[in-house]
Order: sequence, then structure tokens, then C-alpha cells
Amino acid sequence: MSSDSIAYPARGAARLASGRRAGTVVALRSRVLAYPELLAVLALSAVLNLWNLGLNGWANTYYSAAVRSMSTSWHNFLFGSLDPSGLMTLDKPPLAFWVQALSVRLFGFHPLSILVPEALMGVAAVGLGFDMTRRRFGRAAGLAAGLAFALTPITVAIARHNNPDELLIFCSVAALWCAVRALETGRTKWLVWSGVCVGLGFEAKMGVALLIVPGIAAAYLWTAPRGRITALRQLIAGGVAMAAVGLAWPLLVTLTPAADRPWISGTADNSVWSLIFGYNGLGRVAGQSGGPGGGAGGPGGGGFGGTMFGGATGPFRLLQSGLGDQAGWLLGAALVAAVAILVLARARRRDQRTGWVILVSGALLTTAVVFSFAQGIFHPYYVSFLAPFAAALVGAGFGTIVPRSLGGVGEGRTMRVIAPAVIAGGASTELAVLGGLNGALSWAVPVMLVLAVSGAVLLALRLPARLRAAVVAVAFAELLAAPAAWAVQTLGHPTSSTFPAGGSANASIGGPRGPGGAVGSRAAGFAPPGLFGGGPPSGGNGAPGRSGTLGGVGGFGGVGGFGGGMFGGDSASLTAAIDYAKAHGGGTIAVESQSSAATAILSSNANTAGLGGFSGRESSVTPQWLAMEVGRGHVRWVIMDTTNRMQLPGDTRSGSQEALSIVAKACRAVSATNVAMYDCSGRAAAILEAARG
Repeated sequence: MSSDSIAYPARGAARLASGRRAGTVVALRSRVLAYPELLAVLALSAVLNLWNLGLNGWANTYYSAAVRSMSTSWHNFLFGSLDPSGLMTLDKPPLAFWVQALSVRLFGFHPLSILVPEALMGVAAVGLGFDMTRRRFGRAAGLAAGLAFALTPITVAIARHNNPDELLIFCSVAALWCAVRALETGRTKWLVWSGVCVGLGFEAKMGVALLIVPGIAAAYLWTAPRGRITALRQLIAGGVAMAAVGLAWPLLVTLTPAADRPWISGTADNSVWSLIFGYNGLGRVAGQSGGPGGGAGGPGGGGFGGTMFGGATGPFRLLQSGLGDQAGWLLGAALVAAVAILVLARARRRDQRTGWVILVSGALLTTAVVFSFAQGIFHPYYVSFLAPFAAALVGAGFGTIVPRSLGGVGEGRTMRVIAPAVIAGGASTELAVLGGLNGALSWAVPVMLVLAVSGAVLLALRLPARLRAAVVAVAFAELLAAPAAWAVQTLGHPTSSTFPAGGSANASIGGPRGPGGAVGSRAAGFAPPGLFGGGPPSGGNGAPGRSGTLGGVGGFGGVGGFGGGMFGGDSASLTAAIDYAKAHGGGTIAVESQSSAATAILSSNANTAGLGGFSGRESSVTPQWLAMEVGRGHVRWVIMDTTNRMQLPGDTRSGSQEALSIVAKACRAVSATNVAMYDCSGRAAAILEAARG
């Protein structure tokens, strides 16, 4: 056989494969162009998430320092170590930081290498929210859901930040999207994929990802597309997938000997299960023993601590200042829409609206109840997890009051009954939120009052389809006006280092304080305009000299310990100690808080590690473990913080003070710096002896 006879079939196969690829591209392009409104929503989300992104600098310096350490060592990458020596993990699972560290490996260590992936996740989540709603309630509903999601203020702030919440949100929305497909098709694979997404969300931020599971299970069991016995089996398959993915990293940590991995930050027993069920689990809901709650006077109380932990608990917590202006604007419209659709569907199993509403409202209600009554550490930005569920329900509500001929699913009299209720529900919660802004967005109050009356009256009338759609569009635009204005203001100033918040520069921590700022005021500084914009990557919030929240580079958590921020100390002392260590043989410097270590890692890639957790109070390493690390050469220097660190209301935790006090007895004091510094080289046995004594 000639070579030509062999070549011709090969060429033909290549042309066939090329034609297939071209056909796939054309088909995909046709599907995308079939929904121009989706492209518009994605473009809006991209602009909000990416514009002037460099202004945020390193955002949360605690996590950015960890990404630096993880990007230089696969051991640190695998276990999520904060420090270059791999001594202590972060207090969160590493999945979100794996994404950031891989980006850094590809594009170099720069704030945008960390922040751009987060921004793109936010855009993708908006797209999934659009499609999840469109599938059941039409294109008008998808558009409304996408806009409501993209324009929620905390959605913008989180997408421009490096906290793990954006990946958690993306995974959770993807899980609901897969569950919607399961309700449509009855196929097991979609429930398995939904379980995989929940498991990934668990690997991003642990137990909070599980809050969507009751809604998924209830919706599928109620509708049971292929019968309830089959539905139960399918849910078990999804649960197995969720457990396999979600427990992969915890099992890896558990099966790795303690000597071969970092200490699990946030624990007193070096157990990842304590982190899951304690610090990041039930401790967030019921309160942690000795830990801070909501501020003075107990969990959820007022004062400075209360602003940090979401204010007073109760059924209206999510509408309070600091929470309502972040994600509470449309909660009333979402709840009214959910009830109305269930009534319309009569909760019938075969009406696919029933399963959809149980699915999404289950996620919203479960999360809202837990967040409203959580007694432990609850930061205002947590409500970003509510945004996609509320937006989807709002979209479904508006899809129900738009005629079918114009992209909705509305019919006859039901539109005239539901429309005023949805508008009134949205206006009521917006007025409540606006009341907590201390005069900010004052123009929106009369707009809401006019909307609540005129919109409800007009939509109760029998109107031609196009006129009704126009009135609905105007009403929806009025509902979005205030949150959209608040969201856009997020782009004009750096996002708070540890506690991101959407809105004006005064919306940090506990909510707006009106002109002049007071607690939570953020210095906006200067950044040149542009898509990414911002200052150089050296500053804690993007530019040298720009102070973070409550002073110090990076503000809360950007410093801590010896960083000059809320946890006391000063960066000059730590710098002097680092210089001394370098001049005397080097080695890892153990400090009290991981926040202190993070500052040094970011500024100079210093070999520092925090032994007491984020603030110096969360982790309690044992003297035996510390002696082991000293003996293995992983720790040489230990610095004691003798300053008066700020203590949050109700926080009686002592961190690793016991182990550090033993170091002071067993190791050689160094007098060359103005801090209590100890050289522990060769002192492992002495530490063990002092611990026994």
C-alpha cells in the first residue's frame, strides 16, 4: 500500500474533526447570542467586579500572605499553610486559596493575580443564577434575577475580595443549578453533580455550604420525578458524592501524621474535626466557649463588638444597619414571590414551579434563620451567601407578573393579584434598610413611597400586555435603584481588609455612620481610574501610606500582634527582630498572632509564623508540639508580645500563652531588640522539661 493511500484517510479524518469543532463553536455561539440579555448582565457584573480592582491591593492580608506561602511550596499548598515554614494552617480549608495560589504560579505574585479569579467567579455565579431562573420562569425572570444578584452591594464587594466566600457562593449556585436540572430531567447524574458542588463549597468554607442541602432534599423528595423510592436513592447518591468531595481534604489531614503537617489553626487539639465542628461550625451558631459573641452585653449586643458580629440577633437582624444595606434590600419581594408562586402552583408535585421554589426558598430560609439567630462570630459580609437565593426568587416573582408573550410566565388575573404584593414586599424591606443608613441615599425614600402606592395600584388594573410589562420594568428599576447606587459606590474606595462591605466608604464593619465616618470609616486614598486601576501592590490596601480600618496597614487582621493594628504591638519591633534573626543564623520566627506573621510575609517574605491563630487567641499549641518543632529545626526564634493588645468584648481566650510562657523559661532571652525575643536553638529538651515542671 502506498504512502498516499494512508495519508488521504488521515487527512480526511483531520478535516472531519476540524469540521466538527467548527460546528461546535458555531452552535455554542448561536446559543450565547440567543440570549443577549444574558450577555448584558454578564458584562455589567464584569464591570462591577473588575473596574479599578487594583484599588483593593492585597485585600485581606491574612489570606494574601498564605497564598504567597502556598505558591512557593507544594507542601504548604496542599495543607493551606499561612507561613513559609509550614507550621500553621489557615483557619479555613484551602480550596479557595488553591485557586489563588495557582493563579499566582501562572501570573506572578501580584494583587490582581489573586483578585481577578475571584471577580470572574462572581461573573460566572451571576450567569448561573440567570439561567437557573430563566429555565422555569422565562427570560424576563432570568434578567431580573441576574440584575438583582449582580447589583447586590455585598455581591460586588465579595467579588472584589480574596475571602473564600466568592468560591463558596459560586459552588452553592452551581449546586442549585444542577438540582434544577435534576428536577427537570429526573436524572441521577445531576443530583450527583449537585452533591459534588456542595462538597466543593464545603472545601471552600466548611459547614455553611451545607445550608442549601435541606432545600435540595426537600424539593426532590416532594416532586420525586421518578417516584419517592427512586428519589431517595438518587439523593443518597448525591449525598455520597458530596461526602466524598467535601471530606477529601479533612481525611487527608487526619491521615497525615501531625509531625508531617502544619498545626490546624483555630484549634487547641490540632484536629481538623475541631475546626469543622467547633471554630467554623457550631461555634459560629451557638457561640464559642470563651470567644467573642456579638459585643458588649452578650452575643449580638451593641457597641464596637456588636458592629463586628452582626448586631443583635432576632427575626429582623438581616435588615439592621450593616446587614440590610449589604443584602437585605429585596428580601421582602423574595419572600412574597416564594409564597405567591407556591400558592399558584398549589404545591402540586407535577407543577415544576413547586420544586423550584422549595429548592431556592429552602436555601434562603435555612440560611436566613441560621444567620438571624447565630450567637457566635458572625461578620456582616456573611450575608453575601443570601444574595443569589434572594435574587433568584425576586426574578421568579417578576417573571410571574410579566406576560408570556413578553418573556414571562404570567397569566390573567394572577398577575394583577401577585404584582402589587411583590412590589409592596420589596418596597417595605427597602424602606427598612434605608432607615438605617443615617441619611445616605435619602432620595430613595420618596421613590419607594411612590413605588409602593402607584406601582401597586397600576399593576392591580387590567392593562394591555405591553403596558403592563412597561410598568413592571419601571417598578423593578425603582426597586433596584437604591441597591444599585449603593453597589456602585463600592468601586470608589478600597474594600476593608478583613471585613469587606459594599456601599460608601463609611459602610465598613457595622454599617453606615453618616458624614464623618467614626467606627468603620475607610480612607479611600487615590487610585488612577481604569479597569484594574489602583496603586502599587506594596500597600496593605493597595498603596503606601493608605491606612486600613482602625489604623495600620491592612486594618483588622492586616496586622495584629506586632503590626500596629487592633491586636497591638508595632511593626518596627517585628522588623528589628527579623533583622536580628537574619544576622544570627536565620530560622523561623514564631510570633503570637498569624496576623503579625502575615504582615511580615507580605512585606518581605519573612520566615515568620503565628502560633496563636488569626488574632493570637484562636489557636492553643501544646508545649510538646512546640518542642517537637524546635527539635526538628522548624522553629528557632520566639517573640512574646508584651503590649496591651485589644481584646474584643467577651473574648477570654488566651491562645498559645501557656506554651509561650514555657518558652520564656526554657529558651535564651535575646536583648538586642526592644521586644521579648528568645533563641530556642537546641532547647527542645528544656522546653519539655519546663512543661513537665
